Amino acid sequence: MIRFNSHYFMKKSILLFILGLTTQIVFAQKQPVVMTINNKPVTKSEFLQIYTKNNPNPSFDKDSLDRYMELFQVFKLKVAEAEALGYDTLPRLKKELEGYKKQLALPYLIDSVQNQAMVQEAYNRTATEVRCSHILIKLDPNASPKDTLDAYNRLLGLKARIEKGEDFAAIAKSKLGSEDPSVVNNGGDLGYFTAFQMVYPFEEKAYTTSVGTISEPFRTRFGYHILKVTDKRPARGTIKVAHLMISTGREASLETRQNAEKKINEIYDSLATGASWEKMVSAYSEDANSIKKGGELPTFGSGTSQRMVMEFEDAAFALKRPGEFSKPIKTQYGYHIIKLIEWTPVKSFESLRRELQAKVNKDERSKITQDSFVQKLKGQYNYTYKGDKNLAAFEAQIDSTFFMGKWKAAEIKSNKTLFVLGSEKFKQQDFAGYVEKNYRSVRKDEPKVVIAQLYKQWEKSKILAYEEALLPAKYPAYKALLQEYHDGIILYEIMQDQVWNKAVKDTAGLRAFFMENRSKYAWTKRLDATVYECKDEFIAVQVYGMLVQSDSINSKAVLEVVNKDSELNLKVRMNKFEVAQTPYLQQRSFTVGLNPVYSFDGKWYVVKVAAVLEPAPKEYTEAKGLATSDYQAYLEKKWLDSLRLKHKIVINEDVLYQIGQ
Repeated sequence: MIRFNSHYFMKKSILLFILGLTTQIVFAQKQPVVMTINNKPVTKSEFLQIYTKNNPNPSFDKDSLDRYMELFQVFKLKVAEAEALGYDTLPRLKKELEGYKKQLALPYLIDSVQNQAMVQEAYNRTATEVRCSHILIKLDPNASPKDTLDAYNRLLGLKARIEKGEDFAAIAKSKLGSEDPSVVNNGGDLGYFTAFQMVYPFEEKAYTTSVGTISEPFRTRFGYHILKVTDKRPARGTIKVAHLMISTGREASLETRQNAEKKINEIYDSLATGASWEKMVSAYSEDANSIKKGGELPTFGSGTSQRMVMEFEDAAFALKRPGEFSKPIKTQYGYHIIKLIEWTPVKSFESLRRELQAKVNKDERSKITQDSFVQKLKGQYNYTYKGDKNLAAFEAQIDSTFFMGKWKAAEIKSNKTLFVLGSEKFKQQDFAGYVEKNYRSVRKDEPKVVIAQLYKQWEKSKILAYEEALLPAKYPAYKALLQEYHDGIILYEIMQDQVWNKAVKDTAGLRAFFMENRSKYAWTKRLDATVYECKDEFIAVQVYGMLVQSDSINSKAVLEVVNKDSELNLKVRMNKFEVAQTPYLQQRSFTVGLNPVYSFDGKWYVVKVAAVLEPAPKEYTEAKGLATSDYQAYLEKKWLDSLRLKHKIVINEDVLYQIGQ
C-alpha cells in the first residue's frame, strides 16, 4: 500500500487555496483602496477579482462580503507575519519556489507554432491506439560510448534473430533478452496505448513504425529498446467503470485462488438475480481504494494517462449499456466484476484542445519546442557567437580526470566573451563554473565533443534564463502566479511551525489542554460484542442455534461451518462498538450474552455481548488524535489574536460595500 504524507496534501491544499484566493493584481494609481495591511494597499479591483474568482455566483450583500473579508484578512495576516520573520529568505524555501518558478515559466518558453503542431499530433494519436511489444536493455543516461554501442549492437543481434523467424516473446524472456521486469509476465507485450501513456520517444517510435515490423534500436531515459508493432486500431474512447474485486496475490496458493474464484462467482450470481451493486461492493470488494465509492475507478482509455491491464480494459469496453456488468474476469490482481458507468467516444479536436495543450506543455514534447524557441530568441535579441577560439581553452584542459569530478573552473584563467544576447555578455568564467558542476551530464568522449555538448546545454539554459527574467514584465498573469506560489509556500511553512508541528511536539501543552477540556472527550454508550452479519434469516437462525448449543464456540468455528458452501453467508466483526455510531445497533436494547436474531437494512444480525459499557471519559491515549486537532485550532486562534495586534489592518467599509456596484 502506498502511503502519503498528510502534510504534503496540506501543502498542496494551501497552494490551491492561494491560487483561488489570489489572482492577477492590477495596480492603478487612483484605484479605490478596500484594505491596507501595514500601509500596503489592496485595491477594490484586486479584491473584486479575488472575490468573484472564489464565488462563481457571487453575492454582494453585506454579510457575504464581511465573511469573505474575514478570510482574506486571516490570509494576509499570516503572509505578512511570514515575510516579517524572513521565511521568504530561507534557502530551502527559495529553492522550492525556484522549482515552481521553472514549471510556471515553461509554457512561456516554447515555440508556439511548433507547439500547436505537437498538439495536433497528440490529438491524431489519441484517436488511434497502437499495440506493440518491446525489448529493453537498460543503460545509464551517461553511459560511455563503448557501453552505448554494446547495448545498440546487442539489440541489433536480437532484432536479426526475430526477423529470421524466432519468437519475439521467447527472445524477450530469454536470459540475455529484455531487462524490463514485466517481461516475465507479458513477454514484452505492452498492450494497446495512445498518446501520453508512454514516454514521448517510445510513443514516437511506436506510431511511426509500420504494423508487423521491428524498429531500429532507439533510446529513452530507461535505456535502449527495439519494438515490434503488432496492431493499430481506432481508439475506443474513454470509459468510467466500477468494479468489485476479490484479490489474490501473485504468490497465492491454489486453495486461496479457488476460494476467491468461488466467492466471485457467488457474488456474480447474486448480482444477476437483482442484488444491489453498492451493497455487494460494500460487503465484499477487497479494493480498499474504491470500496467507499461503490467500486468506481478513475476514467481510463484514449488520451488519459490512466491504463489498466489489457484483460480488464477489454472486458470493460465490451460492456455496452450503463449499469451493465461483466461476468467475472481474472487479472494478475485477482478476480473482478466490472460495471459500466459511462463511455465517451473520442471527442473533437476543438473540445480537447485545451486539455491536450496542457499535457503537451508538461510532456517531453515541450523540450523539443524549446530548441526552436531558443533560435527565435537569438534572432529577437541580436545573438552574436564568439566561442570558436574562446572554447579552445576548455578543450585543452579536459583529460581523463574530468569525468572523476576533479576538473575545477580555476583552470580557466581568462574571461573572454562566448556569446552576446541583447545587451548582456556571457563569458568564459560563467561557462567554467557550469562545466565544473555538470561533468556528469555528458558521456565520455573526445574533449572537443564533450565541450561542444556542455556549451550547447549552457548556452540554451542561459538564453532561456534571459527570457525567463523578462517574463514578469511581459506577462502580468505569470507575475501573479509567482506571487501566489510565493505566498503559498511561506504560508504552509509558518503554519507548520506555529500550529501543526507545534501541537504535535508540545506534548506537555497538549496534555494540559486535554485535561482542561476533558469533558469534551468521552465515549458514548458502547457494546463490547461479537456481531454476526448474516446473508438471510435462515443463516441467522443457524448461527444463533450454534451459539446457544455451545457457549464456548468461537467465531472462527462458526465461520468454517456456515461459510462452507458460500463465502457470502456470514461476516463476523469483533469490537467495542459505539452504539450511536453504528446504525445496525441503534434503536435496539442489548443485554450481556446472546441476543435475539433481528434484521436491519436487508441483512440479519446475531449479536453476542460481552459487556455493556456506559458513557465514560476517554483516557488521554484514546482521545489524543481528536485533542491534537482541537489543540491546533486553539493555537491558531491564539496566534491570530497576536497577529492582529502586531500587524495593522484598516478596512475601508465604504469601498467594500460598494463592490459589485
